[in-house]
Amino acid sequence: MAASVAVGTATASAAQTSARTPVEAKRQQLPPLDPALVKAAIAGLPNATVTGALVKISGPAGRFSGTSGVGDVRTGAPVPLDGRFRAGSISKVFTAVVVLQLAAEHRIDLDQSVQHYMPHLLPAEYPRVTVRQLLDHTSGLPTSGHLGDSQGDPNRWFVDHRFDSWTPKQIVADAMTTPKDFAPGTSQRYNGLNYYVAGLLIEKVTGRSYAHEVQQRVLKPLNLRSTFVLDRRDPRLPGPHPHGYVAVTENGKAVLHDVSEQSPYPWAEGGVISSADDLTSLIRAIFQGRVVPRSMLGAMFAVPNVKYADDSHCNMGSDTGHACFSAGLMRVTLPNGVTVWGKTGARPGYTSGVFATRDLRRVSVYELNPTGNKDGSESPYVMRLAAAVFAPDLLGH
Repeated sequence: MAASVAVGTATASAAQTSARTPVEAKRQQLPPLDPALVKAAIAGLPNATVTGALVKISGPAGRFSGTSGVGDVRTGAPVPLDGRFRAGSISKVFTAVVVLQLAAEHRIDLDQSVQHYMPHLLPAEYPRVTVRQLLDHTSGLPTSGHLGDSQGDPNRWFVDHRFDSWTPKQIVADAMTTPKDFAPGTSQRYNGLNYYVAGLLIEKVTGRSYAHEVQQRVLKPLNLRSTFVLDRRDPRLPGPHPHGYVAVTENGKAVLHDVSEQSPYPWAEGGVISSADDLTSLIRAIFQGRVVPRSMLGAMFAVPNVKYADDSHCNMGSDTGHACFSAGLMRVTLPNGVTVWGKTGARPGYTSGVFATRDLRRVSVYELNPTGNKDGSESPYVMRLAAAVFAPDLLGH
């Protein structure tokens, strides 16, 4: 199967560059966008690790559109540039937006406790956890329970159980059987459970479903027609999409299993389906104050002044060892001094990310189709893409 790379163009405006104030220029220090480096970062697909990729870069500091590999290993069809994909934890951005909208409407107080709004969700003896601590991952809630734990080979297990699902309340109750991670507010650790609780909070406060609130508050106003919040029992991936695969060793040989259809039970934490265009529109609307009211927009960029609990995240540049997550977003400062904000996401068969400079001069969305069931084997591609888009000096060119 021959690898292919379909590419667009990179552009930059000298007038727009010169029009920036010295403070803006010093703050951003964006390198020119080199399309050859971006193409090289996703070249050589499909292979045993990643079957396909797409990248879209926009903004006055350069544009690029490209795909690599195949969207269907059976037919060899290319990756659709407008394809939908399972956005995984990028779902948390949608959830944070809705919570902050409700806060702006004075229906939620970010510094009020979860126990105040949902008295019986957490154990009676649990310490006070605020809504803000949910959003910025300083709650100290347990990082996991036992539901969905694989037995034996995790790849084989997921292929066999990809339609299994649990309710958000079941997931929270199961996690509460394990010890809390740390005292609320004393540290930060990225934790999907925070956003299951945030989703339940949205439903409690509004009296309507999480899907309804996302649709009415985010998707409809921004005209995001390729984004879906499906029922946990609906495994579809609607519309054009690259297929996702998980490799399972069978008789000593790696066999790809199509897992494009799977339960979206991660819900407010990781169940949203979206596209590169929709995620670009979302991040632009957030940064411009068009979806989160400006009275609450600061929370999207407020990183708590605490240490990060381990080295799994917040381990680059000046953020090393310190918190790097805010409400729904994460901050990454690259070695060349460029700071970007955004979010990564992963579901089996799909790894994605959306990142932008705060001034929106460069916005990047990527989607990869790894075969390793969230084992991190695609990380070199992600790192090369990040470097190619925001810090080409790291590539040694």
